[in-house]
Amino acid sequence: MVHASLRRLGPVDGGAEGVLQGLRIALGPSGTMLMVLAADDDEPFDRLTSPADPDVGTLAEVFRQHPDAAVNDNPACRFGAWGPAAAALLEPQPVDDYYGPGSPLARQTEHGGAVLRLGADIDTVTLTHHAEYLADVPDKQRAQRTYVRADVGEVLIESLDDTDGIAEWPPGDYFSQILRDFIADGHAVVGPVGGCTAELLEARRFVEFATSWMETHLG
Repeated sequence: MVHASLRRLGPVDGGAEGVLQGLRIALGPSGTMLMVLAADDDEPFDRLTSPADPDVGTLAEVFRQHPDAAVNDNPACRFGAWGPAAAALLEPQPVDDYYGPGSPLARQTEHGGAVLRLGADIDTVTLTHHAEYLADVPDKQRAQRTYVRADVGEVLIESLDDTDGIAEWPPGDYFSQILRDFIADGHAVVGPVGGCTAELLEARRFVEFATSWMETHLG
């Protein structure tokens, strides 16, 4: 799973397409790449044609349009993938609680996946949302939001609150702190890629760490 900032990564031959091809070479023919796409909700959601949410970055939109990329069909959080395990990772995805059990994030973790951060913002490890479902934290905050689909109109989707968090943490953004602590404890592979510092996180280890962190600090 890749989170990337092309601006921080710096100039790359071929631009965003060059980055994707480099990742494909690194993965090899047996590797599968997963990205969060979500959607730009200025217009009704269509699985195949809605642009990726600008907040997830330019690379995600270029990835979405790639002919080898498959996408799933959740307006709250659409994922895209390419590679031999793409279909198995993407489907099925729950309509509600789309980061929880049975989600692409759950399968990524169960199958020994990893997260590669290429200069992305410190609070953008989407896998942290999966840990929120697993953590034994009392009175988790939930949220409902209405989305407009191109095929059926308005749909109401409910999940843990993935905007303001499942609980208050007075120092501020616990997503960022979890990643900082994970890296500080030596669990990530860290090194330079282009103009940024990149981190490779083992998904299962990160989810276990984030779950324990939340139970300690949010419980």
